[in-house]
This record gives sequence, structure tokens and C-alpha cells, in this order.
Amino acid sequence: MCTGQCARFVGLSLITLSLVCIVANALLLVPNGETTWTKTDKLSLQVWLMAGFFGGGLMVLCPGIAAVRAGGKGCCGAGCCGNRCRMLRSVFCSALGMIGAIYCLSVSGTGLRDGPKCRLKDGSWGSHFKETEGSYLLNHTMWDLCEEPPNVVTWHVTLFSLLLAASCLELVLCGVQVVNAAMGVLCGDCRKKVGPRAQEL
Repeated sequence: MCTGQCARFVGLSLITLSLVCIVANALLLVPNGETTWTKTDKLSLQVWLMAGFFGGGLMVLCPGIAAVRAGGKGCCGAGCCGNRCRMLRSVFCSALGMIGAIYCLSVSGTGLRDGPKCRLKDGSWGSHFKETEGSYLLNHTMWDLCEEPPNVVTWHVTLFSLLLAASCLELVLCGVQVVNAAMGVLCGDCRKKVGPRAQEL
């Protein structure tokens, strides 16, 4: 696979993953699909940090688009510098994407460890699983301690797990694109150049 084809594959994958992160973060704002609980004191800090929207979302969407453009026709046409200008831009964009993916990864991991905010039977709101340091994830009987929002633990764990997995993939793909784009800058696009007669057809 040449650098151009690799860039397009990585770019399309990053765009898909970034959209997944944005949707997952949006769903975290509405536990159990209800807007009743969308208040600052009802949701955990990790939800309001918007790691899926900004980190795994917008900060990865930009390098995804840049990678797709780098895999297109060279900025100077056939010959000349090929697509090296776009590849160079993709290197910096992918580095920024790695920072966004790391941000999303760290916030999602913390969100899973601390658990959601919820109301217990005694009426107290808070992050009641924080002291368990993540052990609640393996003890499903503890999940029933939360009465409101309904199914909040399942909602929280599922979406933050999705963000964690997506950000891990984004980090790997951005790293791949940094190397691929750097090779594209140094060596150019390995695709066959189209001759003048073929271009006219």
C-alpha cells in the first residue's frame, strides 16, 4: 500500500471514529436517553470535560480530513513535489490528533474508574463508586444501589468504554499516519504518475 492509499484509509477511519466519539459524548449528557438529569450537579466531572467531543472528536476529525486530502491528488499536480505539501500538513495534524486521543483516553479511563453520579435510596447524590477504584465494574450487584437516573451505571460504563476503545484506535492510527506522512514527505507518493495523454482522456 503506497503512502497515498494508506493516508486515505487512515483518514476515513479517523473520521468515523471521531464521529463515534462525538455521538457517545452527546449521549453521556442524557443518561438513559432522558434530559431530566442534564444538570451540572447530576453528572460526573468527566462527562462535562467533553473529552469525546473535543479530544476524540474535533481534534481527531481535523487530522482525519487532512489525511484524506493528503491521499488525493498532489498539490502541485503530476510531477513537481507531488502531494508532499499535504503530507507535511498531515504530519502536524496527526500529532495534534494524538494529543486529542490521549486526552480522551485519560478522561474516559478516569470516568470508568470513578463511576457515574447517582442517587442512592437515602436520597444522597454523588460519585458513590469513586472509593472502589474501579472494582465496581466487576461487581454488578453494586450497580443496583443507584436508583436515579435509571440504568445510569450501564449507560455510563458502556459509553465510556466505547470512548476508551475509540480513543485507543485513534491514537494508533494517528501514530501510523505520522510515520506514513513523514515517508510521503521524504519519498513522495509511490502511485504511478499519469502521463499527459492519459490526463486528457
